[in-house]
Amino acid sequence: MVVEIGLGTALGAIGAGVAVGMACLGSGIGQGIAAAGSVGAVAEDPDMFARGLIFTALPETQAIYGFLIAILLLVFSGIMGGGAGLSVTAGLVAIGAGSAVGFAGLGSGMGQGITASSAAGAVVEDPDMFARGIIFTAISETQAIYGFLIAILLLVFGGIL
Repeated sequence: MVVEIGLGTALGAIGAGVAVGMACLGSGIGQGIAAAGSVGAVAEDPDMFARGLIFTALPETQAIYGFLIAILLLVFSGIMGGGAGLSVTAGLVAIGAGSAVGFAGLGSGMGQGITASSAAGAVVEDPDMFARGIIFTAISETQAIYGFLIAILLLVFGGIL
């Protein structure tokens, strides 16, 4: 059975795709960079494995933010939740929300991965750098949080949530 959806709801689907696609792209690149640095650190010191996994996992949050916004868009646009669907104006707001979290996650994830990779290398040289490395790595998260918050505000005040 094919379900007919309106243009606004289709725009909401694009917003969901942009949210998760761009955020996961940044997160995946960042995790790859962090994993590469962590592999080098583990090669120098096998005891770095657990700490390397932690540094590699940190850029995952950008993908989670994009995923959450995408799910909200899919449910409240009527695609998954059986709602009435979105108007064209609300659909355009959905693209803005998806873009906010997606592009913020893209940049933040890559930056976080670069920092995490350097931090893993620093911990091999000085194990006391672990906590400071986590802090430096977390600083790059700020931009992703901005994008996530703007996306939520757009969804709330744009009439989607």
